[in-house]
Amino acid sequence: MTASKAEPAGLSAVPPVTREAVVSRPPVLGALPPELDGTFLTIGPNPLRRPSGEHLFAGDGMVHGVRLRAGRAEWYRNRWLRTDRVARILGELPAPGPRHGPNDNANANIVRHAGRTLALGDCGPRPLQIDSALDTVARVDFDGTLRGGFSAHPQHDPVTGELHAITMSLEPPYATYVVVDVHGRVRRSVPVPLKRPVMTHAFSLTERHALVYDLPVVFSPAAAAAGSRVPFAWNDGHGARLGVLPRDGGSDDILWIELPPCFVFHPVNAFGAGRHIVVDVIRHPRVFDRDPHRPGETPPALVRWTVDAAAGTVVEEPLSDLVQESPVIDDRVRGTRHRIAFATALAPCDGELLGGPALLRHDIAAGRTDTHVLPPGRATGEAVFVPREPRAPEGDGWLLSMVTDARTGCGELMVLDTADFAGPPVAAVPLPVRVPHGFHAAWVDGG
Repeated sequence: MTASKAEPAGLSAVPPVTREAVVSRPPVLGALPPELDGTFLTIGPNPLRRPSGEHLFAGDGMVHGVRLRAGRAEWYRNRWLRTDRVARILGELPAPGPRHGPNDNANANIVRHAGRTLALGDCGPRPLQIDSALDTVARVDFDGTLRGGFSAHPQHDPVTGELHAITMSLEPPYATYVVVDVHGRVRRSVPVPLKRPVMTHAFSLTERHALVYDLPVVFSPAAAAAGSRVPFAWNDGHGARLGVLPRDGGSDDILWIELPPCFVFHPVNAFGAGRHIVVDVIRHPRVFDRDPHRPGETPPALVRWTVDAAAGTVVEEPLSDLVQESPVIDDRVRGTRHRIAFATALAPCDGELLGGPALLRHDIAAGRTDTHVLPPGRATGEAVFVPREPRAPEGDGWLLSMVTDARTGCGELMVLDTADFAGPPVAAVPLPVRVPHGFHAAWVDGG
């Protein structure tokens, strides 16, 4: 499948999956590591009756999953999330539970917390809980403790097990720092006053601070009036800044530090280093500017920001000259100094932000990048990292990602052993159906 000159490749050029499917016992090529006992999940927009001119990020959420156990692939499934819109079109009851904000389209990410698997979205919807068969269970307000909406990209503290997030809202103060305890209840909520509503897809967490990205993709009243489900656009007048909030502090303790105009969908990691805070991010010079419906107008790069909070300065250092997105680390080191970062290499000419022709492994301490290149005509989406065992060294384990084949249009779950990163996959699970590159992928242990 090729894109026309007027339509760059990417989500907008890929037709949506038109039906829900179940594939029992898909074949396995190679040998699946028996230690991989869990479900690989990916989520993204898959429009059901796509409205004309819809924002690239607004498609109805669909979850895809492959269950692995004892060296076998037990099943593949895909399911639309039962939002109000999807349920209405399908003639079903929508997900129960209180909703929040202008839409409930949780199409962006998946996390597992306090015994629940949660689908998450941008623009402040509440999480949607899904079960082990990927069916929608209910909207979640964390047992009545979540006052507003939630975040598309929260982060777990690997020490405490708590879930941290910067949530956004179209109402003042426009953002909130939220901590969900290990029992699945909000135990801390700190207002983060902003000048106006901004798109806050993610944030960074260190051992001592939550870092807020206040960047110039802001709420557009004109887009909202036109009915956009993602009413945000680039605004040169907003500026860019990084908020440094002590994890035990309040609104008055936030230190704001100016940044050059840019946008960050995905931070890699952040950690304290003496008097500095080190922040690795995938930085986009501009997004949603020339085309407010698609973000891929400038090439994203891996950079390091060294923040001097006392001086109020940020020094930027490039870490790679490759165009890339969808960074992944070993979550056991999140919030502390990391050495290894994985990412998806992009082909700058095709406009695709969710998939590319190779996976990258950056050894940041050594200044070296290894590449796993896919055969021609194949592209991989975001990967997930699974440690070989609980005490394995950082980055030692398996990398799983969903690959698409342009010739067949079908998906294939690929499993790499990081001990031979550039070598052939140790296993693959070919599927007889198409699995579009989603926004994010996740690994859920066990059932």
